[in-house]
Amino acid sequence: MKKLSARRRHPLAAVVVLLLALAATGGLYALFAPASKAQADVAEQSLTIEEGKKLYSVGCASCHGTGGQGSSDGPSLVGVGAAAVDFQVGTGRMPAATSDGPQVPQKKNIYKQGQIDQLAAYIASLGAGPEKPTAAQYGPEGADIAKGGELFRTNCAQCHNFTGKGGALTKGKYAPDLEGVSPKHMYEAMLTGPQNMPSFPDTTMSEKNKKDIIAYLNAVNSDQTNNPGGLELGGLGPVTEGLFAWIFGLGALVAVAVWVAARTAKAKKS
Repeated sequence: MKKLSARRRHPLAAVVVLLLALAATGGLYALFAPASKAQADVAEQSLTIEEGKKLYSVGCASCHGTGGQGSSDGPSLVGVGAAAVDFQVGTGRMPAATSDGPQVPQKKNIYKQGQIDQLAAYIASLGAGPEKPTAAQYGPEGADIAKGGELFRTNCAQCHNFTGKGGALTKGKYAPDLEGVSPKHMYEAMLTGPQNMPSFPDTTMSEKNKKDIIAYLNAVNSDQTNNPGGLELGGLGPVTEGLFAWIFGLGALVAVAVWVAARTAKAKKS
């Protein structure tokens, strides 16, 4: 008892007791405290991926394989990224009604946005790929419409025509009409290159350039846009303009030539 009392009177006894109390308190807090925000985010992401996997098994696995590895009916989805899923499913192109045909058409979407996000999270977990863009990336703020028009005519008009009205390609394929397409889906299409379209990653076309192109398309397809050149002829560019010139211009010249010949013949008779 005397030895115990002596230890209690030791100058460091209070410090030792305080350290033990702090250690016990910290251990109990770590044991019973709620999970941190980072742990909660990881748990939520895991749940999102799991739900996306369930949706994938029902609507996608029959063509793309049980693990997204692809099959004879559908390509591999490993590494396509969340942006490709958001575009393909968000525009109704996927799930495809049939694997036949030159390309998959746009149709009514059968998934809600929350379900699309779950599918995108699952596919993104299979391999790194382009992420879904944010509103700041495709929004009109800070965009240069004139620069966007120049970029579009250089890189896109060959297929989509001058104002994005679309056009025919080879073997039954086509470039779709871009009027009414959401800015997000335009950005995702440029980022991922769906079907016949080439991809334009940030290393090829900067984020700012994509924003400019989207702003241009929104401007030329707006209901409030006035055409300073007069009749737009469908906005298809030199094809319709040349056709108009040949039919009406050449027709007018032929009519004038016939009229002159008739007047000359009449003058000779008289």
